[in-house]
Amino acid sequence: MKNEATQPKNPQVSTAKVVRGSGSHVAEQGSVYRSGVSAESVGSTMLWLGTISLPAGRRTKAHRHEGHETALLMTAGQEIEIWSGTKLEQCELVHAGDYLFIPAGVPHVAVNRSTENAEFLGARNDPAANESVVLMPELDNIVP
Repeated sequence: MKNEATQPKNPQVSTAKVVRGSGSHVAEQGSVYRSGVSAESVGSTMLWLGTISLPAGRRTKAHRHEGHETALLMTAGQEIEIWSGTKLEQCELVHAGDYLFIPAGVPHVAVNRSTENAEFLGARNDPAANESVVLMPELDNIVP
């Protein structure tokens, strides 16, 4: 009898997979995504891992992710603002080397007022390359 703990959770994936870097896409909220590990690339059922960038002088649209948490590591750039909360009332500054956690369902906006692109390594517990995003246009004018 095989040990169930060592069996893959996804029967379609039975070996380690290497994913080569691929193209990028602009997400609904405005940041640029490059998927690595995803449902589409390797058959992941619980995890997405990739890079996210926010170009210099740009911001995301106000949005939330209903069904998943997001963890980020800022790998390059000067500084971004992350506005969050029901009315985007909280602002935190994120710098290269900082980690950022965004809980499921929390409205947020990222703003890059610097002259350098901001780059992140990101992971979330939604394996889809095109994550579930709920745009919140009623909050867009709160953050300048």
